[in-house]
Amino acid sequence: MPLAIYVLGLGIFTQGTSEFMLSGLLPDIASDLGVSIPDAGLLISAFAVGMVVGAPLLAITTMRWPRRTALVALQLVFIGAHVVGALAPGYWVLFATRIVSAVSYAGFWAVAVATGVGLVGPESRSRAVAIIASGLTLATIVGVPAGTVLSQFTGWRAVFWAVAALTLGSLVCSLLTIREDTEAREEARSTASELRAMARPQLWLSYAVTALTFGSVIVTFSYLAPLLTDVTGLSAQWVPAQLALFGIGGLLGMSIGGRTAQAHPVGTLLLGLGVLVLASALLAVVADNALITTVLVFALGVSGFVTNPALQSRVFALAPGAPTLVGAGNTSAFNIGNTLAPMLGGLTISAGLGFASVAWVGAAIGAAALLAAAWAGHLERRTTPAPLARV
Repeated sequence: MPLAIYVLGLGIFTQGTSEFMLSGLLPDIASDLGVSIPDAGLLISAFAVGMVVGAPLLAITTMRWPRRTALVALQLVFIGAHVVGALAPGYWVLFATRIVSAVSYAGFWAVAVATGVGLVGPESRSRAVAIIASGLTLATIVGVPAGTVLSQFTGWRAVFWAVAALTLGSLVCSLLTIREDTEAREEARSTASELRAMARPQLWLSYAVTALTFGSVIVTFSYLAPLLTDVTGLSAQWVPAQLALFGIGGLLGMSIGGRTAQAHPVGTLLLGLGVLVLASALLAVVADNALITTVLVFALGVSGFVTNPALQSRVFALAPGAPTLVGAGNTSAFNIGNTLAPMLGGLTISAGLGFASVAWVGAAIGAAALLAAAWAGHLERRTTPAPLARV
């Protein structure tokens, strides 16, 4: 794999840490800013809303830009938003910085995936996407737990400063390793031509599967810290270890999915979603048992992320004529799930159903994703020509 693929993964790692770090910071942020935990949870939804809007918007805006220029510019905006967030005097300023950060991060995701796919042949796309996306999994293993530990000693604002510094390092690496592809820049890429290439019902069904799958994962993960402390009975010091365990499971799942998604994309989705639904439902029932909960946290990481390479690479196969917008659309789909699922989880908590209720929400969304993936597989079999008989 080209070195640039790993640098793109580094960029996703630094910014992905910010995407998920609030899972371990919600109690501290809520206490410091004088809001409830469900209200603090809306900061996660705010970030997701910014990504839903930002992915297609920035993909269109930067479509004719040199890709290295686009990547660096988007990281600069992200860094600036985190500096302001670290200094935020109140909830709504922090809320606004989360949206700005997300818009720039979404643009980075779209450009990074399109750049990575363009650097390798079709047979290596799933693996390239898996390497880039594994930056997000590493963020959950290393970045999020480290941020939680840092916040316990120095406060949540220090975590925002740390993310800004890490992203600056990633920016420097991008400048040093990602070369401008003159030939790619001169291709006749246009918004209209890419939109026409996206006019396929199966592509939009794939987007629905993406939104539902990630929503099923993120609704439980978003409230994992209070679930572990209030329901499972673990002390706050154990939360970073549980978050890291989720991330280790995610890294394993991403590695498996990166190897199976190219040949068996729908099968990978069905297996991963089946385990995800089962693990979520079990967690809702036995969340008060520390040992079983620990196993299920790991299972959620594996099953939630084994689907990621298939979700990411399959859309490029469904719409090869839209290399920029198709990835941006998938980023938006991920974050539609990331937006709605924590909101639904917050509603169940506010209704007095307890933190374990979010796992039931995850199981229900996962079941819907499983049905959608099965339908996608049915349509794929119907449209795939049968092999010619030997004579």
